[in-house]
Amino acid sequence: MRHKTLLVTLLAAATFTACNSKKNQPSETAQPSSEIHLMTYNVHNCIGLDDKRDYRRIAEVIRQAAPDVVALQELDSVTGRNGGIDALDSLRILTGMNSFFSAAIPYDGGSYGIGILSKEKPLSVRTVPMPGREEARTMIVAEFNDYVFCATHQSLTPEDQEASVPLILQAIDSISKPVFLAGDMNSHPYEKPQQLLRNHFTTLNDTAAHTYPADQPHGCIDYIYAFTGNGHSFEVTQDTVIAEPVASDHRPVLVTVKVGRH
Repeated sequence: MRHKTLLVTLLAAATFTACNSKKNQPSETAQPSSEIHLMTYNVHNCIGLDDKRDYRRIAEVIRQAAPDVVALQELDSVTGRNGGIDALDSLRILTGMNSFFSAAIPYDGGSYGIGILSKEKPLSVRTVPMPGREEARTMIVAEFNDYVFCATHQSLTPEDQEASVPLILQAIDSISKPVFLAGDMNSHPYEKPQQLLRNHFTTLNDTAAHTYPADQPHGCIDYIYAFTGNGHSFEVTQDTVIAEPVASDHRPVLVTVKVGRH
């Protein structure tokens, strides 16, 4: 009887150890447990089509959309033309999100560029110079727990837009997490820069839904993409161009996506 009791005890202990060992092993196929809400918004330095600079109005658009992370374009940082105010920091305070600013050019005593706001504090953030002959451009690469988010504002020149594609690919080459790219790309879906990007990215937003100009949009130049080159698949569960016709000269784009594996 004591031999049977000992055997049962040993089997139970072995089972407990095996189960706990499996629990403690990282899963190679682990994915984000919930949907990811991504947004891009060219905020026109928070100046609306009514010529009013209103940080609260832009912040409320973002708050209502409730993205996990948003790419923002056309931001002044302590320039003379916006009275020495840091536009992104104002939006950070008003939304309660984390922020990161990347200056593209010096301007009027301060700088002008792009930024991100995020609910989660990034694990790391870096910037990558992008070509722009009319003005320098930049890209933010922000790593979060479950994905990497890249934000940019591309040049007005098609040749610079095309030259940006290999630089974007180089910046994300060694990343194994899902990678998203968002911003005002200054090109239409049928133009060559978008065709080049679609060789490596899938466009998550419906490009038939127009984003510019905000009051009477007749074209799509604002995009959210997912990188298809490192084994992840993407299911869009929500895709919206937010019907905000006044706060900026662009309408914001919001998508919700689930990530899987091929």
